Amino acid sequence: MFKRILVGTDGSPTAALAVQRAVELASSCGAQLTILSAGHPDRAAPIVAAEKARYEGQGVDIATDVVDGDPVTALLDRMHGGDFDLLVVGNKGMTGPSRFLPGSVPNKVSHKVPRALLIVRTT
Repeated sequence: MFKRILVGTDGSPTAALAVQRAVELASSCGAQLTILSAGHPDRAAPIVAAEKARYEGQGVDIATDVVDGDPVTALLDRMHGGDFDLLVVGNKGMTGPSRFLPGSVPNKVSHKVPRALLIVRTT
């Protein structure tokens, strides 16, 4: 089904739920998982390291990636440039009044992602 999965996180509790679902999916289909965080490396690197450590020993091949930049651009660039089959993000910003405001990462990537997208209900 999926061979390589990319999941984005900003270190929030809702993003952690998206990472959890991505790990479950990667485990069920034997996929390699990359956990990406965009932002200043001093802040983003510990986030992906903590997420990777949380799932050590669960039989999932997990890589991490840190991009100094905008989350939407980082996720889309990795999807375009990598050999990923699926992008996983949380739905934060897609419900309630905030869904009408520009800036929601899941909303923006949903219009431009070149492959499969899983938006996990986290709120």
